[in-house]
Amino acid sequence: MAVGGDGLEPEQGWIPFFFVDPAVRRAGLGRRLLTGVLDWLAGHGRTRVDFASYTPHYFLPGLDRDAYPEAARLLTGLGFAPRLEAVAMDRGLVGYRMPEAVRQRAAALAAEGYRFGTPRDDDLVGLLRLAEAEFGPDWPQTIRHALDTGAPLDRIVSAHDPAGEAVGWAMHGAYEGPAERFGPFGVRADQRGTGLGKVLLHLTLERMRAAGAHGAWFLWTGEGSPAGHLYRSAGFATTRRFQVLRREVRP
Repeated sequence: MAVGGDGLEPEQGWIPFFFVDPAVRRAGLGRRLLTGVLDWLAGHGRTRVDFASYTPHYFLPGLDRDAYPEAARLLTGLGFAPRLEAVAMDRGLVGYRMPEAVRQRAAALAAEGYRFGTPRDDDLVGLLRLAEAEFGPDWPQTIRHALDTGAPLDRIVSAHDPAGEAVGWAMHGAYEGPAERFGPFGVRADQRGTGLGKVLLHLTLERMRAAGAHGAWFLWTGEGSPAGHLYRSAGFATTRRFQVLRREVRP
């Protein structure tokens, strides 16, 4: 089943994680565990298996080869190959101040009729619709879960265009509660390149600092993507690298 239950992927399987106690490694236990899972998935018609990328239910975005070289050798030996790379990033917030150029861009957009701030209750439907239409079902699911489990609305900064349509948002503390975890964060495709994303990012960092957060971090972006460049311009640095792996078997 696809994330959110909105479709079927009968050929797709996932292995979100596996662990072997260091005291009993090198005895073949990890290989037996993974082979057993792969055989079970094959028995259910799964010809494609991804390691670690079952959003939003993942522990890490993928394999950290530097931290787990033995797991890398094992997965490679079982036929898994890199599909894409993601990086985790963070930045300190002690003494953070919004850059003046970003503040001026926010003021210019507001003068054009854009609205930034905590979403009102009647804004949420449009925000969730935007998240699903532009980014898939896992992000609205994350937003709903955060609000359902008590996250305050002021952890979200939303942006609406002069017509009142939701065009972007950024938030923190959405994933199981840690207030220093940034995201999810998105801007409608036709609004990218306007400075809207940079404004949303910095407005959220400003709120995080005001709430006492000493840092901001997240687990997943493409280092060379537009988002990756945006984060770097805002002072984020790469802390870990992950490879999403895939194993395909012809039926």
